[in-house]
Amino acid sequence: MRHTLPIAPQFYVTAPQPCPYLDGRSERKLFTALQGENAKRLNDALSKQGFRRSQNVLYRPSCAECTACLSARIRVADFEPNKSQRRTLRKNATLRRDATSPWATEDQFALFRRYLDSRHAKGGMADMDIFEFAAMIEETPVKSRVVEYSDRAPGTAGTRDLVAVCLTDVLDDGLSMVYSFYEPDRIGASLGTYIILDHVAIARSMGLPYVYLGYWVPGSRKMGYKANFGALEIYKNGSWQDIGDPEGHSGETHPLSVDPIAEQVARIALPEAHPKAG
Repeated sequence: MRHTLPIAPQFYVTAPQPCPYLDGRSERKLFTALQGENAKRLNDALSKQGFRRSQNVLYRPSCAECTACLSARIRVADFEPNKSQRRTLRKNATLRRDATSPWATEDQFALFRRYLDSRHAKGGMADMDIFEFAAMIEETPVKSRVVEYSDRAPGTAGTRDLVAVCLTDVLDDGLSMVYSFYEPDRIGASLGTYIILDHVAIARSMGLPYVYLGYWVPGSRKMGYKANFGALEIYKNGSWQDIGDPEGHSGETHPLSVDPIAEQVARIALPEAHPKAG
């Protein structure tokens, strides 16, 4: 006889911390460990329910009085770049893409530090050293790739100028952009936008329907750029829906806006483990 049992991870909640997106608010995360032979199926299943991966942890915002953070993804088949995004593609047409195994390098870390010091000097990652950076890149229990973008020096075969990097998970229904960083001095190149556009192209070539962008937060300037992409869906009230008019989504708080943790966990759809002979 063969039995198929659901994967049953334990879920936990972090202590409240200052919100990195909206001033004056606290954030709290619901999370579970990602490990073992079922890691890929768990990552695939929970990514479709608004979770994100950080090393060997899957998490989703579960703030006490706020539901502003909304997981966002692009429908690849329906996406068409707008005029500004087409200009971005042309500006970066000379960049070369290299997708490699998740292995950290000194060049990556140097670019990462320049990016943080310029864009997120007071953020939660500002004090990361090279060992913590290596852990972020390399500690992954799922199928991940490091996608590097570089300029080749004219007239040379091997030297290059690394300008952007994205740590990317390959899901069963898309690409999940875990973390990206780029050369902050190339302001006019819109490298952050270019990385997303190129991931749409990669997903399309692989026949994958979605590119997962992380969280979009109404009212947050830091996350507002994601609403500029067409064919964008958000995970809201337990299902994926077209974003529609971004102005129609509010980041206001309410003491009754969030269900109890036990109810949230009970509604999570877990994947089934591999059937075993019995």
